[in-house]
Order: sequence, then structure tokens, then C-alpha cells
Amino acid sequence: MLASEEGLPPEVLRYRQDYLEALPIAAAVIGLQDGKPGIIAANDKLNLVAGPDLPRRYMAQMSGRLRAFLLSDEEHLEYQWQEPGIGNRHFTVRFSRLSPAVNHARRCLLSLVDRTAQVETERSLRAEMLHDSLTGLPNRLAFNEAVEAAIEADAGGQDSFAVLVVDLTRFSRINECMGSMAGDELIITVARRLMATLRAGDVLARLGGDEFGILLRLADGPGDALQAARRIASTFATPIRLSELEICVDCAVGCALMNGRAAQAGDIIRNAQFAMKRAKQSGRVEVYQPGEVSAARRRFSLETELRRAIDRDELSLAFQPLINLETNSVSGFEALARWIHPDHGPIPPSEFIPVAEESGLIVPLGRWALDATARTLAEWDRRTGRVLPVYAGVNVSAVQLQRDDVAAGVAGALGANGLDGSRLTLELTESAIISDPDRAGRVLTALKMLDARIAMDDFGTGYSNLAYLQKLPIDILKIDRSFVTGMLADRDSIAIVRAVLSLADALGMKTTAEGIETVELARTLAALGCSTGQGYYFAKPLSADDALDYLLARAA
Repeated sequence: MLASEEGLPPEVLRYRQDYLEALPIAAAVIGLQDGKPGIIAANDKLNLVAGPDLPRRYMAQMSGRLRAFLLSDEEHLEYQWQEPGIGNRHFTVRFSRLSPAVNHARRCLLSLVDRTAQVETERSLRAEMLHDSLTGLPNRLAFNEAVEAAIEADAGGQDSFAVLVVDLTRFSRINECMGSMAGDELIITVARRLMATLRAGDVLARLGGDEFGILLRLADGPGDALQAARRIASTFATPIRLSELEICVDCAVGCALMNGRAAQAGDIIRNAQFAMKRAKQSGRVEVYQPGEVSAARRRFSLETELRRAIDRDELSLAFQPLINLETNSVSGFEALARWIHPDHGPIPPSEFIPVAEESGLIVPLGRWALDATARTLAEWDRRTGRVLPVYAGVNVSAVQLQRDDVAAGVAGALGANGLDGSRLTLELTESAIISDPDRAGRVLTALKMLDARIAMDDFGTGYSNLAYLQKLPIDILKIDRSFVTGMLADRDSIAIVRAVLSLADALGMKTTAEGIETVELARTLAALGCSTGQGYYFAKPLSADDALDYLLARAA
């Protein structure tokens, strides 16, 4: 008992002790004596929680903070305290001011809550949160934290770290064919092989699915990252045995160097993922190039704005004439989608068409193009008072052919505008046909039943199986401009053009040459037997009104 408490009636001391014992937590009354804090009274729970040597540990660990509290005007103070040493307990310590003693000495109530079980549970849960349950590797969250720590360590921006993202290129197929158990076994085996390629201090994590992340310290500059990527690629050279099969697994590796331009872990990991996506296409290790994220954001923004433009009917069509090279008359037009953004001006098709295909907007865009083309043809007939002897070609993408009922869309556009099927020609690329030849065959047959014509666009630039030309009801082969533009000066190009023209003639098909820009090209192609020509020599793509004027002027 402190000297300041001596002389108090026994019943007062007893009541105070009874109050302390009634508290549900470990507690003690603390007072100042000669400027030093000391225990006035304590309940039994304090000894149970803190042990009998609390005074010694308390004086060593808490006295300074407690003395400052007693000398201050604060009413409450709470903080977390861990006993010194390894594996010791954790407490929530709270000071609550009491009224002064009879001699005006300052006092407070000290309470301790043992949080050791809670802290250990939190640690266990955090460990589970930060590790992948299948491989035992750090997961995406832990990898983010590791990269954040590396960014802080690399504050000078000296490119001393790099992040690699590794993605298995055939995992989904293996998972589908052999089942999820085999897929899990493959992931575990891959994790072990990747771990064997790393140096001390490198961090390997499973980011999700078949994607792994690696944080590398670059001891000798960026070349270390490429060497690590080569080691990773070589580790997959040996097949992996699953059940009774030996599976050859390949991977795509993307790399991003850590520097001042990547301020957050999410940025540099995303940069590596962008590079990995390019690696899937190129088949080699790719390093992130500045500007890729901005381009992706622009594509995403463009997708949103394109969806809005389609909904609001803000797109338009341009019509490029198709000229009969024998009679020099207009046979038809190719309908081309155009988009003039209210803020950014014209957006080229080479930019928004890939966005439409990637996002699935190519389906409503393709439907819109069919309807708008049919409406334009019907409007021309109405304005001239007769059915014009011209057709319009409408492009159908591979994605549209796979996802949409193209024949139903054509039938709807024809029926709504009172047109015969011969007024529309559907232009498909080789890739659209080859990607799913059975579906393409069914769609093309349905289109032929509507009397529509089929043109194979960009013929010669892909990998066509010539057997498809016999099996599928194709009417027109369009010779790509890459062969036409320089054919007069390139013997190989003119040989290819001759071969396509001969093939089309043998199969009873018409031909259209794209990219005719001079009179010499037009005359040469006509002499070689090409049916139709298209290009700037005849006319650039025209608005609907200008296209009709062009048609009537050439017919006069």
C-alpha cells in the first residue's frame, strides 16, 4: 500500500477491494508516490492474468507512460502491449482517471485484457489469407505486399526489381480433358518447377488459376529478368507426367521493370500482365512498354462510348463503289461503318471495329449495318422510282458469325425494307469461315436460300483450305489490296492475282480487286479477266446521297 493510503478506515479499504473484485476484468488502482506510480490495490484477476510479478514487469514497461498519464489532464488512455520476449502474451491496457485521494494524490484505474488468443487467431487467419491453399505459395494479396515493400526499397527508381507474370498456355484444355484433379496436380508440379528456377530472395506466388507471379531482384540490371524468363521457359522443356500421360506444357512470360513510373504494386503487376498477353500472341518473352495501359484504358472508354453510339444511332454508313471492269458501270457498293465522335471527331474503323469484336458489340453493330444498308437501298429505289440494278456488300466478322443468327438478321432487314435477297452481298473473311467451317457452312447455306450472295474478303492473306471453296456456296473472291496495289512492279504479286483469277474462273466465281488506284491497274485487271474493281481510282467511300448521285451520273 502506498503511504498516501495509510490511515484509511478498514471498511473503506474493504469496500474498495470488493469493488475491484466485482469487476469482470483484471484491474488495479494506481497512484503517485514521490512522483512514481505504484499499485494501491489490485483484484485477484490481475494476478491470474498478469502473474504475481506484475509490479516488476509493470514498472519496467508501463511506468513512464502511466506517470505521464497521471500528470496529464486526460480522462482515458488505451494502447496495446506485448510482454517482452518471444511468444509472450498480448494485452489491451487501459488507464481511466479516478478522483484524487484524500491527500489529493492523482489516481487511475489500470485494466488489462488478455488478447493473446485473439492475436494468434488473427495471425493464423492472416497466414491463410496470404497463402494459396493448393500450392502453399504466397497468393495475390501476399504478392502485392511483397511488391509494395520492394517499391519502397527501390525508392530511387534504379530498376533494381522486376515482376514476371507466367501463364500456362494449355491449362484450360488439360483441365477440361483430364479433370480438375489432374489440373491441380499440374499446378503443383509447375509451382515446384518454377521454384527450382529462382534464386535466394526471389518471391514466387500463385496469382490465381494458372497464373504465377515472380518478384526478382536485379543484381546485374534488366538482363537478369530475361535470364530468369529463359530459365522458366527451359524448365517446361521436359514433359510433365500426369497419370499415364506425358503432357507438354508451354507458358507465356511477361515482364515489367520496377521504376518511378509504377507507383503502386497493382500498377507494375498489371503492366507485367499486359506484357504476358502480348507474349501469348508473339510466342516469346515480352517486356512491358510504356503506354500500353493508356491504350487499354482508351479501348475500354471507346467500348463504353461505342455502345452508347449504337444505342443512339450515332453511326453512319459510307458507300464505296464497285465498278464492273468490262462495262465501266456501277455494279454495287461496299457499305462501310463510320463513326464521328462528338468530342474526338472521326474514329477510324481500324480502331473501333477491333473494340467491337473484343467486347461483343460487333453483334449489335453488325445488325445495325445490315438494317441501315437495306434502308439505304430501299430509299434509293424510292427516290428514283425504280428498283436499281445495284447491290450492297456488308461485312460480317468472325465473331458475328459465331455469336449471331446472321441469316435471321439478313431476312429481317430484307423483309422490313421490301428488298430481294440479291440486293445484299455478305462479305466474310477467311478466318470467319475457317474458325468454324461447319457453322459457316450452315450459315452460308441459309443465306443462299434468301438469294443473298457470299463474298470471301481479303482472299489470299490467310490460310484457306481450298477444299472450302468447293464445299461452301461462295460467289465472289475479293483479291486483297496488298496484291493489287503494287502488282505492276512486282512479278510475285501479279502471279498471285493471275492464280486467284484462274481459280475463280475454274470454280465459276466472280472476282473483285481491291485497292485500284490508277487507270493502268484498272485496265490490266480488266484484261486479266477480273470482274469488278474497287479503289480510289474510281471513288473514295461516299455518303449515301453522294453515292446515289455517283451511281446516276455514271449511268447517264
